[in-house]
Amino acid sequence: MVLFTNRAARAAGAAVTFLGAIALASPAFAASQEVTIPPAPHRAMAMSPMASEPAGMTAVEARIKDLHEKLHITAAQKPQWDDLTQVMRSNAQAMVDLQKQRTANAQSMSAVDVVKSYESVIEAHEAGMKKFVPPFEALYNTMSDTQKKTADSLFRRREKASAAKQTASSN
Repeated sequence: MVLFTNRAARAAGAAVTFLGAIALASPAFAASQEVTIPPAPHRAMAMSPMASEPAGMTAVEARIKDLHEKLHITAAQKPQWDDLTQVMRSNAQAMVDLQKQRTANAQSMSAVDVVKSYESVIEAHEAGMKKFVPPFEALYNTMSDTQKKTADSLFRRREKASAAKQTASSN
């Protein structure tokens, strides 16, 4: 049995939450509500077929565009929206950079190094969520009731899909 310290449990929870937010940033989510994440070594090397940027950055740009359209962001909400998208891009870039580093070191990493690299990813997810929540909350607080219902639905749908997957995998 594996025992998690309180910090580890918080970090794991943050990682799951952040992965949910990142999954929402994925064009695959918008199309199918399911996201397939390739193994870590390939994820960093995946390049967008449309550009020379990593797939993680292309995915966040697609999600930003999708959210802007679905949430019907107004001109009055532009400052809050811009703050949020800056954080989304920064968080995505941090993940791309970590994945590139992990890929570059994959062949020489010991098992301990691999576990430590996962720890750094979880810590980056946690830090990313801490950066994401304030601008998201600021934007949410400017939304109309209709926009809030849309946002609630988008985020709940992903949470329900994640819970259903966990239930199915534990049976």
